[in-house]
Amino acid sequence: MTRYSGYQRLTFDRPEERILRITFDRPEQYNALDAIGHTEITEVWREVDADPDVDCVILTGRGKAFSAGGDFDMIEDIMNDFDQRARMWKEARDLVYNIVNCNKPTISAINGPAVGAGLVAALLCDISIAGRGARITDGHTRLGVAAGDHAAIVWPLLCGMAKAKYYLLTCDPLDGPEAERIGLVSMCVDDAQLQDKALEVARKLQAGSPSAIRWTKYALNNWLRMAGPTFDASTAFEMLGFTGPDAREGLAALREKRAPNFKPGSPV
Repeated sequence: MTRYSGYQRLTFDRPEERILRITFDRPEQYNALDAIGHTEITEVWREVDADPDVDCVILTGRGKAFSAGGDFDMIEDIMNDFDQRARMWKEARDLVYNIVNCNKPTISAINGPAVGAGLVAALLCDISIAGRGARITDGHTRLGVAAGDHAAIVWPLLCGMAKAKYYLLTCDPLDGPEAERIGLVSMCVDDAQLQDKALEVARKLQAGSPSAIRWTKYALNNWLRMAGPTFDASTAFEMLGFTGPDAREGLAALREKRAPNFKPGSPV
């Protein structure tokens, strides 16, 4: 698969003809995404969209985690460097829109923790399958920044505004069964069945009418495109937050494995 040979943080295989599996592959770091990995998970969807040999995609993580989100060094670079912050704002937008605009049906097989950009990809896939041991967390407000990424564009559509606000404001985690119960993911299966179930669904999609499935996907994703201005604002607020003291305290708390001590009150 020479088309995908240059990737460093993602690996690729074809479990069956015309089905591509993309795997987050830094298991020793629980598949946390550094700057290289973030760029790769952003750009790969354009590659998939243009690949004439792919009808369906499965996204998963190697080892015990789907993806533990952005690594601390990348977050610190965003806080300290304007150019990096501006670049990441564009890349965060591109990640969401590249997945939305990819014409191939996509399936996420969510194993273990799913956070940050990994969670973006997991929940924006057309069909999301969580293992019972999955642990889904949007931790932005705990870090001290607005829930940008993908949250504003898709959580209210998936699980309703009341649940979206609760989980995005509190950063409470969800396991697989609860994520399925509230509609955040398509289904939940036993961990041992996760990869087989993802492949079973991929077979159904691969055997279907490519044009009918792709055009149905395109039409449904117009709900997400209509939320584009809301999403763009959320990512801008997230990047603005990285310039302030709350983000520095939030990152320090994560590094030190303690609760953050945010100062009460705010001028905003």
